[in-house]
Amino acid sequence: MEKRTRTLSVAISSLFMFSFVCFVKGSLSFNFYAASCPSAELIIRDTVSSFSSTDPSIPGKLLRLVFHDCFVEGCDASLMLQGNNTEQSDPGNRSVGGFSVIDSAKRVLEKFCPGTVSCADIIAMAARDAVEIAGGPRIMIPTGRRDGMVSLASNVRPNIVDTSFSMDEMVQLFASKGLSLLDLVVLSGAHTIGTAHCSSFRDRFEEDSRGKLMLADKTLDSDYAKVLMEECPSGVQPSVKVNNDPQTSLVFDNMYYQNLLAHKGLFQSDSVLISNDSTRILVEDFANDQDLFFQNWAQSFLKLTSVGVKSGDVGEIRISCASTNA
Repeated sequence: MEKRTRTLSVAISSLFMFSFVCFVKGSLSFNFYAASCPSAELIIRDTVSSFSSTDPSIPGKLLRLVFHDCFVEGCDASLMLQGNNTEQSDPGNRSVGGFSVIDSAKRVLEKFCPGTVSCADIIAMAARDAVEIAGGPRIMIPTGRRDGMVSLASNVRPNIVDTSFSMDEMVQLFASKGLSLLDLVVLSGAHTIGTAHCSSFRDRFEEDSRGKLMLADKTLDSDYAKVLMEECPSGVQPSVKVNNDPQTSLVFDNMYYQNLLAHKGLFQSDSVLISNDSTRILVEDFANDQDLFFQNWAQSFLKLTSVGVKSGDVGEIRISCASTNA
Protein backbone atom coordinates (compact mmCIF):
# COMPACT_ATOMS: atom_id res chain seq x y z
CA MET A 1 0.00 0.00 0.00
CA GLU A 2 2.80 2.41 0.93
CA LYS A 3 4.67 1.81 -2.33
CA ARG A 4 1.48 2.25 -4.38
CA THR A 5 0.68 5.54 -2.66
CA ARG A 6 4.16 6.97 -3.23
CA THR A 7 4.05 5.90 -6.86
CA LEU A 8 0.73 7.71 -7.23
CA SER A 9 2.14 10.83 -5.58
CA VAL A 10 5.15 10.85 -7.87
CA ALA A 11 2.96 10.31 -10.95
CA ILE A 12 0.68 13.18 -9.97
CA SER A 13 3.71 15.39 -9.26
CA SER A 14 5.32 14.58 -12.62
CA LEU A 15 2.10 15.40 -14.47
CA PHE A 16 1.88 18.66 -12.56
CA MET A 17 5.46 19.66 -13.38
CA PHE A 18 4.81 19.22 -17.11
CA SER A 19 1.65 21.32 -16.90
CA PHE A 20 3.32 23.93 -14.72
CA VAL A 21 6.25 24.43 -17.09
CA CYS A 22 3.77 25.10 -19.88
CA PHE A 23 1.93 27.56 -17.67
CA VAL A 24 5.05 29.42 -16.57
CA LYS A 25 6.19 29.81 -20.15
CA GLY A 26 3.13 31.94 -20.85
CA SER A 27 3.20 34.23 -17.80
CA LEU A 28 5.82 33.84 -15.06
CA SER A 29 9.43 32.87 -15.59
CA PHE A 30 12.44 31.82 -13.54
CA ASN A 31 15.08 34.52 -12.97
CA PHE A 32 12.61 37.17 -14.15
CA TYR A 33 14.69 39.92 -12.49
CA ALA A 34 18.10 38.67 -13.66
CA ALA A 35 18.64 41.77 -15.83
CA SER A 36 16.31 44.38 -14.30
CA CYS A 37 17.14 43.79 -10.62
CA PRO A 38 19.74 41.02 -10.16
CA SER A 39 19.95 41.53 -6.40
CA ALA A 40 16.18 41.24 -5.82
CA GLU A 41 16.10 37.72 -4.39
CA LEU A 42 19.13 38.34 -2.17
CA ILE A 43 17.60 41.54 -0.77
CA ILE A 44 14.35 39.75 0.04
CA ARG A 45 16.11 36.79 1.63
CA ASP A 46 18.35 39.03 3.74
CA THR A 47 15.31 40.98 4.93
CA VAL A 48 13.45 37.82 5.94
CA SER A 49 16.55 36.46 7.66
CA SER A 50 17.12 39.70 9.57
CA PHE A 51 13.55 39.91 10.84
CA SER A 52 13.50 36.19 11.70
CA SER A 53 16.69 36.44 13.75
CA THR A 54 14.99 38.85 16.16
CA ASP A 55 11.49 37.38 15.95
CA PRO A 56 11.32 33.58 15.40
CA SER A 57 7.58 33.82 14.68
CA ILE A 58 8.22 35.65 11.38
CA PRO A 59 8.45 32.53 9.13
CA GLY A 60 5.04 31.34 10.28
CA LYS A 61 3.55 34.79 9.74
CA LEU A 62 4.94 35.07 6.22
CA LEU A 63 3.66 31.62 5.30
CA ARG A 64 0.18 32.52 6.49
CA LEU A 65 0.38 35.83 4.64
CA VAL A 66 1.02 34.19 1.27
CA PHE A 67 -1.92 31.81 1.76
CA HIS A 68 -4.33 34.61 2.63
CA ASP A 69 -3.10 36.73 -0.26
CA CYS A 70 -3.17 34.06 -2.97
CA PHE A 71 -6.56 32.61 -2.05
CA VAL A 72 -8.28 36.00 -2.47
CA GLU A 73 -7.93 37.73 -5.87
CA GLY A 74 -4.91 35.51 -6.63
CA CYS A 75 -1.26 36.15 -5.73
CA ASP A 76 -1.35 39.90 -6.36
CA ALA A 77 -0.59 41.52 -2.98
CA SER A 78 -4.21 42.66 -2.67
CA LEU A 79 -3.93 41.82 1.04
CA MET A 80 -1.26 44.52 1.44
CA LEU A 81 -3.59 47.36 0.38
CA GLN A 82 -4.80 49.51 3.27
CA GLY A 83 -8.05 51.44 3.59
CA ASN A 84 -11.70 51.07 4.46
CA ASN A 85 -13.28 47.75 3.48
CA THR A 86 -10.05 46.29 2.09
CA GLU A 87 -9.09 42.65 2.70
CA GLN A 88 -7.24 43.64 5.86
CA SER A 89 -10.57 44.79 7.32
CA ASP A 90 -12.03 41.28 7.41
CA PRO A 91 -11.81 39.63 10.87
CA GLY A 92 -10.11 36.63 9.29
CA ASN A 93 -7.19 38.82 8.24
CA ARG A 94 -6.79 41.01 11.31
CA SER A 95 -4.44 38.48 12.87
CA VAL A 96 -2.30 38.07 9.73
CA GLY A 97 1.23 39.36 10.30
CA GLY A 98 4.48 39.83 8.41
CA PHE A 99 3.46 43.03 6.61
CA SER A 100 6.44 44.93 8.02
CA VAL A 101 8.84 42.41 6.46
CA ILE A 102 7.32 42.90 3.00
CA ASP A 103 7.28 46.69 3.39
CA SER A 104 10.91 46.72 4.52
CA ALA A 105 12.07 44.63 1.56
CA LYS A 106 10.06 46.84 -0.79
CA ARG A 107 11.72 50.03 0.53
CA VAL A 108 15.18 48.61 -0.09
CA LEU A 109 14.23 47.36 -3.55
CA GLU A 110 12.84 50.77 -4.48
CA LYS A 111 16.26 52.27 -3.75
CA PHE A 112 18.17 49.77 -5.89
CA CYS A 113 15.56 49.02 -8.57
CA PRO A 114 12.77 51.63 -8.56
CA GLY A 115 9.41 50.50 -9.88
CA THR A 116 10.68 47.06 -10.83
CA VAL A 117 9.86 44.36 -8.25
CA SER A 118 6.19 43.77 -7.44
CA CYS A 119 4.86 43.40 -3.92
CA ALA A 120 3.24 40.15 -5.09
CA ASP A 121 6.63 38.68 -5.96
CA ILE A 122 8.07 39.87 -2.65
CA ILE A 123 5.32 38.06 -0.74
CA ALA A 124 5.87 34.83 -2.67
CA MET A 125 9.65 34.90 -2.37
CA ALA A 126 9.56 35.93 1.30
CA ALA A 127 7.32 32.96 2.14
CA ARG A 128 9.59 30.68 0.12
CA ASP A 129 12.64 31.95 2.04
CA ALA A 130 10.82 31.75 5.37
CA VAL A 131 10.30 28.02 4.90
CA GLU A 132 13.99 27.43 4.24
CA ILE A 133 15.06 29.63 7.17
CA ALA A 134 12.79 27.53 9.42
CA GLY A 135 14.45 24.32 8.26
CA GLY A 136 12.43 23.47 5.18
CA PRO A 137 13.55 22.90 1.60
CA ARG A 138 15.14 25.53 -0.63
CA ILE A 139 13.14 25.82 -3.83
CA MET A 140 13.08 27.99 -6.92
CA ILE A 141 9.89 29.78 -7.89
CA PRO A 142 9.15 31.75 -11.05
CA THR A 143 8.54 35.48 -10.81
CA GLY A 144 6.95 38.23 -12.86
CA ARG A 145 3.75 38.65 -10.83
CA ARG A 146 2.14 42.07 -10.97
CA ASP A 147 0.22 43.80 -8.20
CA GLY A 148 -3.56 43.91 -8.24
CA MET A 149 -5.60 47.06 -7.80
CA VAL A 150 -8.69 45.59 -6.10
CA SER A 151 -8.97 44.67 -2.42
CA LEU A 152 -12.42 44.07 -0.95
CA ALA A 153 -13.25 42.69 2.49
CA SER A 154 -16.34 41.02 1.02
CA ASN A 155 -14.10 38.75 -1.09
CA VAL A 156 -12.26 37.30 1.90
CA ARG A 157 -14.74 35.09 3.72
CA PRO A 158 -15.82 33.00 0.67
CA ASN A 159 -12.20 32.37 -0.29
CA ILE A 160 -10.26 31.36 2.81
CA VAL A 161 -10.32 28.15 4.81
CA ASP A 162 -12.16 28.32 8.10
CA THR A 163 -10.62 26.17 10.84
CA SER A 164 -13.98 24.43 11.34
CA PHE A 165 -14.25 23.36 7.67
CA SER A 166 -15.18 19.81 6.78
CA MET A 167 -13.19 17.76 4.27
CA ASP A 168 -15.74 18.44 1.52
CA GLU A 169 -15.62 22.19 2.14
CA MET A 170 -11.83 22.25 1.96
CA VAL A 171 -11.69 20.09 -1.16
CA GLN A 172 -14.20 22.34 -2.88
CA LEU A 173 -12.33 25.54 -1.99
CA PHE A 174 -8.93 24.16 -3.01
CA ALA A 175 -10.35 22.85 -6.27
CA SER A 176 -11.70 26.33 -7.05
CA LYS A 177 -8.08 27.54 -6.90
CA GLY A 178 -6.81 24.77 -9.17
CA LEU A 179 -5.34 22.83 -6.23
CA SER A 180 -5.74 19.07 -5.87
CA LEU A 181 -6.42 16.76 -2.93
CA LEU A 182 -2.68 16.10 -2.77
CA ASP A 183 -2.03 19.86 -2.64
CA LEU A 184 -4.53 20.16 0.19
CA VAL A 185 -2.69 17.62 2.34
CA VAL A 186 0.76 18.98 1.46
CA LEU A 187 -0.07 22.66 1.97
CA SER A 188 -1.83 21.88 5.26
CA GLY A 189 1.69 20.98 6.40
CA ALA A 190 2.29 24.74 6.69
CA HIS A 191 0.77 24.32 10.15
CA THR A 192 4.03 22.74 11.24
CA ILE A 193 5.06 26.30 12.16
CA GLY A 194 3.15 29.36 13.32
CA THR A 195 0.65 30.15 16.05
CA ALA A 196 -3.13 30.44 16.39
CA HIS A 197 -5.49 32.41 18.60
CA CYS A 198 -7.47 30.42 21.14
CA SER A 199 -10.70 31.42 19.40
CA SER A 200 -9.67 29.56 16.23
CA PHE A 201 -10.20 26.14 17.84
CA ARG A 202 -12.72 27.13 20.52
CA ASP A 203 -15.42 25.04 18.80
CA ARG A 204 -13.65 21.86 19.90
CA PHE A 205 -14.54 22.63 23.54
CA GLU A 206 -17.69 23.54 25.45
CA GLU A 207 -18.40 25.18 28.80
CA ASP A 208 -20.10 23.37 31.66
CA SER A 209 -22.57 25.02 34.06
CA ARG A 210 -19.68 26.47 36.08
CA GLY A 211 -18.05 28.06 33.06
CA LYS A 212 -15.26 25.48 32.93
CA LEU A 213 -14.16 24.14 29.56
CA MET A 214 -14.72 20.51 28.63
CA LEU A 215 -13.60 18.58 25.57
CA ALA A 216 -16.43 18.36 23.04
CA ASP A 217 -14.50 16.95 20.07
CA LYS A 218 -13.57 13.40 21.09
CA THR A 219 -11.26 13.02 18.06
CA LEU A 220 -8.74 15.20 19.92
CA ASP A 221 -6.16 13.50 22.17
CA SER A 222 -7.33 14.01 25.76
CA ASP A 223 -3.89 14.90 27.15
CA TYR A 224 -3.34 17.43 24.37
CA ALA A 225 -6.81 18.82 25.02
CA LYS A 226 -5.93 19.37 28.69
CA VAL A 227 -2.86 21.36 27.68
CA LEU A 228 -4.94 23.49 25.32
CA MET A 229 -7.54 24.14 28.02
CA GLU A 230 -4.79 25.25 30.40
CA GLU A 231 -3.34 27.62 27.81
CA CYS A 232 -6.76 28.82 26.64
CA PRO A 233 -9.14 28.71 29.62
CA SER A 234 -12.65 30.11 29.51
CA GLY A 235 -12.55 33.91 29.35
CA VAL A 236 -9.00 34.02 28.02
CA GLN A 237 -7.86 37.30 26.46
CA PRO A 238 -8.45 37.44 22.67
CA SER A 239 -4.74 38.10 22.07
CA VAL A 240 -3.56 34.79 23.58
CA LYS A 241 -2.06 32.34 21.09
CA VAL A 242 -0.77 28.76 21.12
CA ASN A 243 1.66 26.97 18.83
CA ASN A 244 0.18 25.16 15.84
CA ASP A 245 2.67 22.35 16.44
CA PRO A 246 3.11 21.42 20.13
CA GLN A 247 6.37 19.59 19.42
CA THR A 248 8.68 21.63 17.14
CA SER A 249 6.83 24.91 16.74
CA LEU A 250 9.67 26.87 15.11
CA VAL A 251 10.93 24.17 12.76
CA PHE A 252 9.50 23.42 9.32
CA ASP A 253 9.46 19.62 9.40
CA ASN A 254 7.02 16.73 9.06
CA MET A 255 6.00 16.73 12.72
CA TYR A 256 2.59 18.15 11.74
CA TYR A 257 1.69 14.81 10.15
CA GLN A 258 2.98 12.83 13.10
CA ASN A 259 0.84 15.02 15.37
CA LEU A 260 -2.21 14.33 13.22
CA LEU A 261 -1.78 10.59 13.58
CA ALA A 262 -1.47 11.08 17.34
CA HIS A 263 -4.76 13.04 17.27
CA LYS A 264 -2.99 16.28 18.10
CA GLY A 265 -4.09 18.39 15.16
CA LEU A 266 -4.96 21.83 16.52
CA PHE A 267 -7.85 22.65 14.20
CA GLN A 268 -10.84 20.61 13.18
CA SER A 269 -9.74 21.24 9.59
CA ASP A 270 -6.47 19.49 10.47
CA SER A 271 -8.06 16.49 12.16
CA VAL A 272 -10.40 15.70 9.26
CA LEU A 273 -7.36 14.80 7.14
CA ILE A 274 -7.10 11.48 8.98
CA SER A 275 -10.83 10.77 8.86
CA ASN A 276 -10.72 10.34 5.07
CA ASP A 277 -9.07 7.21 3.64
CA SER A 278 -7.44 9.00 0.68
CA THR A 279 -5.92 11.79 2.73
CA ARG A 280 -4.97 9.59 5.68
CA ILE A 281 -2.71 7.52 3.42
CA LEU A 282 -0.88 10.68 2.37
CA VAL A 283 -0.64 11.87 5.98
CA GLU A 284 0.96 8.54 6.90
CA ASP A 285 3.43 8.78 4.01
CA PHE A 286 4.54 12.28 4.97
CA ALA A 287 4.71 11.39 8.67
CA ASN A 288 7.09 8.55 7.82
CA ASP A 289 9.21 10.35 5.21
CA GLN A 290 10.16 14.01 5.60
CA ASP A 291 12.00 14.05 2.28
CA LEU A 292 8.81 12.95 0.53
CA PHE A 293 6.94 15.80 2.21
CA PHE A 294 9.61 18.31 1.18
CA GLN A 295 9.56 17.11 -2.44
CA ASN A 296 5.80 17.48 -2.61
CA TRP A 297 5.91 20.78 -0.74
CA ALA A 298 8.13 22.28 -3.43
CA GLN A 299 5.61 21.42 -6.14
CA SER A 300 2.46 22.34 -4.24
CA PHE A 301 3.98 25.64 -3.14
CA LEU A 302 4.73 26.45 -6.79
CA LYS A 303 1.07 25.87 -7.58
CA LEU A 304 -0.11 27.93 -4.61
CA THR A 305 2.02 30.93 -5.57
CA SER A 306 0.74 30.74 -9.15
CA VAL A 307 -2.96 30.99 -8.28
CA GLY A 308 -4.63 33.83 -10.20
CA VAL A 309 -1.38 35.64 -10.94
CA LYS A 310 -1.44 38.85 -12.94
CA SER A 311 1.31 39.41 -15.48
CA GLY A 312 2.12 41.28 -18.66
CA ASP A 313 -0.03 44.40 -18.87
CA VAL A 314 -2.46 43.35 -16.13
CA GLY A 315 -2.06 45.13 -12.79
CA GLU A 316 0.88 47.33 -11.89
CA ILE A 317 4.16 47.47 -9.99
CA ARG A 318 3.30 49.40 -6.84
CA ILE A 319 5.70 51.95 -5.45
CA SER A 320 4.28 51.28 -1.99
CA CYS A 321 2.71 47.95 -1.10
CA ALA A 322 0.05 49.70 1.02
CA SER A 323 -1.54 51.64 -1.83
CA THR A 324 -2.03 51.58 -5.58
CA ASN A 325 -0.07 54.01 -7.75
CA ALA A 326 -3.17 55.85 -8.98
